[in-house]
Amino acid sequence: MTNTPDLQDASVIVALDEDGRVAVLSSRDARHGEMFLPGGRRDPDEQPEQCARRELREEAGVAAAKWRHLGTYAITLGSDARISLYLAEELALGPQELNDTEEDFKLTWWPLEDAVTAATEGRFLLPAGPLALLLVDRLAKDRG
Repeated sequence: MTNTPDLQDASVIVALDEDGRVAVLSSRDARHGEMFLPGGRRDPDEQPEQCARRELREEAGVAAAKWRHLGTYAITLGSDARISLYLAEELALGPQELNDTEEDFKLTWWPLEDAVTAATEGRFLLPAGPLALLLVDRLAKDRG
């Protein structure tokens, strides 16, 4: 097992609007996949939900009134870093607040079913997004 001390805690968000669409980001610099969900590394002394709220606002220009924690998972066996997954609902849309490394992020809104299909086809860049989407899809089906 490789020790990976450079990994940091992070949060990833499924932002689900009232029409059942999910905020999905893409970047022309993405090397290993087509898309990803809003999210990123926690700042020092930042709590997981604070990170999720900040990342959603910055990357997608979205604020949410309703939050649900979906779980916290190890990023890899060789690190203490954890990733927290969230469902964000009751959304308010605003402008993206992208930094220099995010300036090419393109926001699109996908029906949840289509995003889940893309996740099962391996079209997402990072594994936390597909996991979060599958958890939200399960919640939606349980709600009936």
